[in-house]
Amino acid sequence: MARQILEGIRVLELGQLIAGPFAAKTLADFGAQVVKVEPPGQGDPLRKWRMLYEDTSVWWEAQSRNKQSVCIDLRNPEGQAVVRQLAAGADVLIENFRPGTMEKWGLGYEVLRAENPGLIMVRVSGYGQTGPKKDEPGFAAVAEAMAGLRYLTGEPGRAPVRAGLSLGDTIAGLHGALGVLLALYERDARGGEGQVIDVALYESLFNLSESLLPEYSAFGAVRQPAGGALPGIAPSNAYACASGEYVLVAANGDAIFKRLMHAIGRADLAEDAALARNDGRVKRVDEIDAAITAWTRTQSVESALAVLKQAEVPSGRIYTVKDIAEDPHYRARGVIESVTAASGLTVEVPGIMPKLSASPGAIHDRAPTLGEHTDTVLAAAGFDAAAIADLRARGVVA
Repeated sequence: MARQILEGIRVLELGQLIAGPFAAKTLADFGAQVVKVEPPGQGDPLRKWRMLYEDTSVWWEAQSRNKQSVCIDLRNPEGQAVVRQLAAGADVLIENFRPGTMEKWGLGYEVLRAENPGLIMVRVSGYGQTGPKKDEPGFAAVAEAMAGLRYLTGEPGRAPVRAGLSLGDTIAGLHGALGVLLALYERDARGGEGQVIDVALYESLFNLSESLLPEYSAFGAVRQPAGGALPGIAPSNAYACASGEYVLVAANGDAIFKRLMHAIGRADLAEDAALARNDGRVKRVDEIDAAITAWTRTQSVESALAVLKQAEVPSGRIYTVKDIAEDPHYRARGVIESVTAASGLTVEVPGIMPKLSASPGAIHDRAPTLGEHTDTVLAAAGFDAAAIADLRARGVVA
C-alpha cells in the first residue's frame, strides 16, 4: 500500500451517529488511527439505524471502516479519567454532543489541553458553541431549514422537502475534517499549538449558499423554490421524456446553448441575438424550457441522451442507487468498493474520495465490532491487564 498522508495522526472519536463520525471516517480513510469510544452495551446508535444484517446496520460498514472500537462509560468519573488519558496521547479529539456536555464530564478543552497542549478538538453541534441558540438540540433536518436549504428544496407552491440524505451532518463532517487539516498544518508546519474547531451544522450548509445572501443584501431578493430548475441560469432543468422519466440538461453556457438548440431543431432560438448571453436567456426561460420539453417529450431517455451527447451538451439521467451500482464509470474510477463485515457479509460501500496520486486513501480495516479493541487501545495507553480487567468488572469499560 502507498504511504497514507495521515499516518501517525491519532484521532479520538467521541461522537455518535453521523456528523462527528463522518469527519473521523474521512481522516481514517487517509491513514489516521481513529479510536472510536462507544457506550458499553449498546454502542453508537448508528449500529441500529436503517437496514440491519444480523442485528447490525449495513450503513455501519461504510461509516466506521478503518476505526477501532473501545467501550467506555463517559458518564462514569472513572471512564472520564480513562478518556483523559487517551486524549493525552491523541492529536485530535472529535465530539458532537450538545455544548456543555464535555465540560460536565470534566472533558472540556481547557482540561484536556493542560495535559496535551497540541490537542486539536473538533466540536460539532447544531448551532455552535456560542450564541443564543447554542444550548438547543439541533439535528440535520433543523439545520437544513435554518440554513435556507429546506426552503429552496421542492416545487413552487408545495411544502418544502428534504434532500433524502442528512446533508447537514455529512457537510458538517467534511468541514470538521477540513478544520483538522488546517489545524494540523498550523501546529506541525508553523510551530503552533492545538486549538478548537467549532463546527455548526447550519453554518456548514450556509457556507454552500452561493448567491443567496448577496442577492438579498443587494436587491432584497428572496430566492424561491424552483423545482428542478437552476434560478437565474438558463437553461438548466429536468425535462420530461416520452416515458414520463426525466433527463437533466445543463446548457447554460453560451456555446452549449447554441448547440442544444440546433440539436433539437430550433435554429431560430440558437441564432437569436437576444439569447446569446445568460441574462437574455433568463428573461425568456419559460419559452426556452417549453422548446426543450416539446422535443424531449418525443424522445426516450436513451434517444435524448444520445442526441445530447453527440451535440456535446452536458446531460444525464436521474440515477437510482441501482443505476449507480451498475454504472461502469463508477467501477472504473474505484468509487465503489467491497468490504467484508465481521458477520462475513460482503457489502459495497462508497470508495475513497478525493483521489490523491502520491498518497491515496484506502479501506484497510472493516468496521469494528462493539468494544473489539478495548484491551489493545487501553494497553497502548499504559493500562496493564489487571487494571483493564478491574475496569471491565466494574462496568467502566467493556
